[in-house]
Amino acid sequence: MSVSDRSISKRIISGFIAFLMLAVMLFSAFYITAEAEHDCTGHDCPICVCIQQCENMLQQIGNGAATQFSIVLPILFTILFLTVRTVYVRMETLVSRKIRMNN
Repeated sequence: MSVSDRSISKRIISGFIAFLMLAVMLFSAFYITAEAEHDCTGHDCPICVCIQQCENMLQQIGNGAATQFSIVLPILFTILFLTVRTVYVRMETLVSRKIRMNN
């Protein structure tokens, strides 16, 4: 294995790890927002324990900034997706493809 093959594999692995961290941050933030107003059963509520674990993990990842980032990031991806979709993906018609219909 040459040096360039190792650097490419390291880049792929680091990109995969970054993607996993982003996914964990997003799913944790979505879980917290989805279960924020659940019916708490008291001191040993399993949902409250899961929410606390998600909050601790988000604080460990980004010292609290990860929560704000994970809330804004899906909105930015949605705006980017809609922009790319409207600009680059046009509905093809016979006129836009310049097909002549001689019947």
